[in-house]
Amino acid sequence: MAIYMLGRNTFGDPADAGKLMTIEEAHQLLEDWVPNERLRLHMKQVAAVMKAWALEREGADATTALKWELAGLLHDADWEKHPDDHCRIIIEELERRHIDPEVIHCIASHGPRYFGVEPENTMDKMIYMFDELSGFIHAAALIRPTRYEGMDVKGIQKKLKTLNFAAQVNRDDITDALSRIDTPLEEIIQFIIDHQKDVV
Repeated sequence: MAIYMLGRNTFGDPADAGKLMTIEEAHQLLEDWVPNERLRLHMKQVAAVMKAWALEREGADATTALKWELAGLLHDADWEKHPDDHCRIIIEELERRHIDPEVIHCIASHGPRYFGVEPENTMDKMIYMFDELSGFIHAAALIRPTRYEGMDVKGIQKKLKTLNFAAQVNRDDITDALSRIDTPLEEIIQFIIDHQKDVV
C-alpha cells in the first residue's frame, strides 16, 4: 500500500463550520470524478453505513448525519483519477468549496498509517472502522449465490482469518480501528451487513 502523507493535520476554514453540500451535489461529484461503478458502490455503501450509525447509534440530527454521509460518500473520490495524490485532491476540492472542516478531517483520517492524520472524534474513528470492513464484507457477498441474504457474522470472521481471501484488505487496519472504539467486532460486522446490503 502506498503512503500518501498529507503533511498537515488541520483542514478547511473554521469559518466554514456547518457548510455542507447537498447529497445530490456529492453524488454529482462522484459521477464526474469516479467512472468505476464498483468504486462508486463502495463509497455509497460506506456512506449508508456512516449515516445509519450516526442516526441510530449517536442520536445525530439530520445535519450531523449528513456530515457522516458526505464523508463516507467522498472519502475515495480522488482514488481512481489521482492514485498518487489520494486524499489530497478531494481535500483541496472540498476546501475550495468551503465545506465544513469536520467532514474534511474525517476524510483525511480514514487511513492514519497512509495519510498521517489520526482519527480524533467518533465520526473519524467510524469511517476508519467501516472503510476496510465494508469492502471486505462486500467481497464476501459477491462470492455467495445469495449475496447478503443469509450472511452470518461468524462466516465473515472466519474469512478475515483467511489471509488469501480479499488479500488487498489490510487486517491490521481493521484491528487498529477496532482498538479505538468500544463496540465489539461482531456487532460492527452485523451492522454493516444490515445497512449496506440494499445499497446499489
